[in-house]
Amino acid sequence: MSLQADLELIRGAAVEAGKLALQARADGLKIWSKPGGSPVTDADIAVDILLKLRLLAARPNYGWLSEETVDDPVRLSLPRLFVVDPIDGTAAYLKGKPWFTVCIAVVQAGQPTCAVVYAPELDEMYEATVGGGAFLNGQPIRPSNATELEAANILGDARMFADPRWPQPWPPMRIEARNSIAYRVVQVACGAFDAALALTPKCDWDLAAADLIAREAGACVGDHRGLGFTYNRPAPMQRSLLCAAPSLQQLILQRVSHIDPPA
Repeated sequence: MSLQADLELIRGAAVEAGKLALQARADGLKIWSKPGGSPVTDADIAVDILLKLRLLAARPNYGWLSEETVDDPVRLSLPRLFVVDPIDGTAAYLKGKPWFTVCIAVVQAGQPTCAVVYAPELDEMYEATVGGGAFLNGQPIRPSNATELEAANILGDARMFADPRWPQPWPPMRIEARNSIAYRVVQVACGAFDAALALTPKCDWDLAAADLIAREAGACVGDHRGLGFTYNRPAPMQRSLLCAAPSLQQLILQRVSHIDPPA
């Protein structure tokens, strides 16, 4: 199956899923907590079911990995799989904020080959194919030209940057938060922010789609030690996240690469 055919499939599915998410919120949500305390809604489950039915009907030989589906280790033996977050940024979704996304990637040999991150309330469709560049609503995107951390626009936890234990204090920066990990990454990809940093583990479904989009745009993506991600491993988890404009990557790595967060 061609990359373009896969891209068209996942793009259409993401739009349909976004409509369902918006309608479900308008109709009223049932909300409960997962183990660990993070929120989940009946809309997360409904969107997951919609995507799984639609995508696997079209590609029955692909595997499946989703935040809202019990993991099936069969995925490890298949050449391709969908990696999906039905609603990334559920907390924003619940609060009526627009920064939630539907994330879909096709992964082959541990790497995403085509991907979409769709923000339905904003009607922003970020997409990429490997070697084909990255686009927002059909227009090419690039990261910012930022060269200094001072006055940079950063997505992350302001409390982390202000922690007095840093060997070297961070310079003054504009720091903002977005609940969706994928949306943070694509915001760096399109130049709206200069970098996104998280020193806590992230799941494959948080990252796979946005990772490809950011790298195809020209941003640097990997963990806090500068290592790229490999997906579809037995434990679908990545140690940390740094996505940055090219000239900022090393400046940030110099400050964080000594840290040893939980595996």
